[in-house]
Amino acid sequence: MAAFVPAAGEGLAAADSVRVAVAGAESNTATYLAELGVPARWVSAVGADPLGTRVLAQVAACGVDVAGVRTDPARPTGLMVKDPGPEGTRVHYYRRGSAASALGPGVLAEPAVRDAALLHLTGITPALSETCRALVRQALDGPWPVSFDVNFRPALWEGGAGGEAPEVLRDLADRADLVLVGLDEAQALWGPRIAAPADLRALLPGPRLLVVKDGPRAATAYDGKQACTVPARAVDVVEPVGAGDAFAAGFLAGLHRGEPLARALRLGHLTAGAALAVTSDHGPLPPPDRMAALLDAPDMLWRGAPASG
Repeated sequence: MAAFVPAAGEGLAAADSVRVAVAGAESNTATYLAELGVPARWVSAVGADPLGTRVLAQVAACGVDVAGVRTDPARPTGLMVKDPGPEGTRVHYYRRGSAASALGPGVLAEPAVRDAALLHLTGITPALSETCRALVRQALDGPWPVSFDVNFRPALWEGGAGGEAPEVLRDLADRADLVLVGLDEAQALWGPRIAAPADLRALLPGPRLLVVKDGPRAATAYDGKQACTVPARAVDVVEPVGAGDAFAAGFLAGLHRGEPLARALRLGHLTAGAALAVTSDHGPLPPPDRMAALLDAPDMLWRGAPASG
């Protein structure tokens, strides 16, 4: 989708101008995957409008295959508007009736999806429409390994956390092969019984791999019952929106390279750090040699080592 972003720290109500950017959980993850050298394909729909043209061009410019993206002449491109404030950035969505909301299970039969080695989905898609929800459910019954980022966005769910989101997202997540979820969003979804990563593993026993992100503190990956925890690096945060998508890309890229869980988690943290440093959803990664040095850094130096230089 497109995104309107005021200047850093400037609230939307007082802003005289906004910057037009591109956003979206799946496209964010795809662009970071491509930047990390992993072949990535984004399958979605945009409107036959200037914002759709811009979204396609920018995602493709990052090296992502967009041949499977539909252009819908009857529906608009989805829009997100960011509203920075002293208590954080609020996000307003204009996605009802968008081109992407009309997607359904039929997209799974298209060539862009059929030969995928891994299908990455998020909890945003089932919030968009009944047909999108049916798409996700059918994908989980398909022949592909599926990674699922819970990505709970209360504004997209009618009734928010008090509605159907907790049950729907728990069911979908427990059927995936790999799940990524933030501890804070899990608490918002499933309540105070989720106090630690181990509580999420008990709630979601189905996925072979479960990754629990605990904000600026750490991320824990469960492979079966075995847990691997890697502390987050200390970074200066400009805006947190998009960091979870970047983390997913880094972690998936680590798995694609055959890295052990600890290094895959480090790559997730490093990629998330790039998103945290900018007001848009996509920031530049450290140079490859610096990335390699950080992945190999001793544990005692990992958290405090500067990302650039």
